[in-house]
Amino acid sequence: METEYIKIFTGDFLTSQRIQQRLEDIGINAVVKNEDESARLAGFANPVPNLQDIYVHESELEKAKAVVEAVKNQT
Repeated sequence: METEYIKIFTGDFLTSQRIQQRLEDIGINAVVKNEDESARLAGFANPVPNLQDIYVHESELEKAKAVVEAVKNQT
C-alpha cells in the first residue's frame, strides 16, 4: 500500500515538538509517530526510547524540509 505521506524527520521529543509547531505555524499538518507510546500501549518496551517520526503530505514536502533544516541549524 502506497502512502502520500513522507517521513521528513526522526529525532528526540523536544526537536520533534519544535518542528511540529513550526509546521503548524505555516499551515502544514504533520503526522507524528511516537514508537514509545505505541510500544507502551502494546505492553512492550521500545529499544530506542524518545524517538519520534514526523510525516508530511508529499505536496508539502519542500516547505517542510526547509522547516526541518532551519530547526536543525538552531541546535
